[in-house]
Amino acid sequence: MQRSVELTRRATLVGGAALAACAPMAPADPRESYVPPPDDQRFAAIEARIGGRVGVAAWNTGTDAWLGHRRNEAFAMCSTFKWALTAAVLHTAQRAGGPQLNEIVCYNQSDMLSHAPVTSQHLERGWMTVEELCAAAVITSDNPAANLLLELQFGPEGFTRFLRANGDGVTRLDRTELALNENLPGDPRDTTTPDAMARTLKRFLLEDGVLNAASREKLTGWMETSTTGLSRLRAGLPAGWRVGDKTGTSTAEHNATNDVAIAWPPGRAPIIITSYLSESMVELDARNAAHAEIARIIAGEWA
Repeated sequence: MQRSVELTRRATLVGGAALAACAPMAPADPRESYVPPPDDQRFAAIEARIGGRVGVAAWNTGTDAWLGHRRNEAFAMCSTFKWALTAAVLHTAQRAGGPQLNEIVCYNQSDMLSHAPVTSQHLERGWMTVEELCAAAVITSDNPAANLLLELQFGPEGFTRFLRANGDGVTRLDRTELALNENLPGDPRDTTTPDAMARTLKRFLLEDGVLNAASREKLTGWMETSTTGLSRLRAGLPAGWRVGDKTGTSTAEHNATNDVAIAWPPGRAPIIITSYLSESMVELDARNAAHAEIARIIAGEWA
């Protein structure tokens, strides 16, 4: 029987000269001092063309080889957090006493936001199951669905605690939709790094521990069915590869155009790609094309 989920809003002494020689220098601003290593030059060329910052981490899980650019710089996640949010919900559902996937979440007009392709269809009824909300958040990036799921995780703070408890010490969520898309330069809120997100993708989707096999299969299926990233990383990967992804986009003053993906070349270990574009002022089509070009570079390297 389904039951309704009740939501709550909420030192060694040394000489002076030696000490001075050992004193650490103040870190330089990475935006000003960043010099890409040789593997990154192709991504740096894309960044130079479209402007802003381009952050990439690509991980061949079969060979443990990496490609990247600004891998450890912070970027606003926008909706790329939603795949990990559903992982948190699935993790909770694996435990007795946690909200289960067939339970009902009630909502009304006050919960509605822009971009609600699925929750809007069920507004008159006034409820969806937890599993339906998860699918909506990943497949169509439905914003009210994500906020309702966040309440099940005790808000952004609870979701961030889940990440910390499961190996991600970098990614943080501070706000809900739509505020999390603000993407102010230098703002640490609602950010990840390409490297951290890639490692979390592998930990949650490919390894035992956080999610069991059934939950991993379910989440991967939603990501493979996702409809929002067809013009981004998917567009640059070979047609014969299985791909699951989750996009994130901000049309605020400082654009963010993101995509994170896991791809399976036939007969080989998966490749994980996280691609973040920030503060580029070119048209959306050009930003999408940049993601596709990034994917082509990666596929060409490891095809």
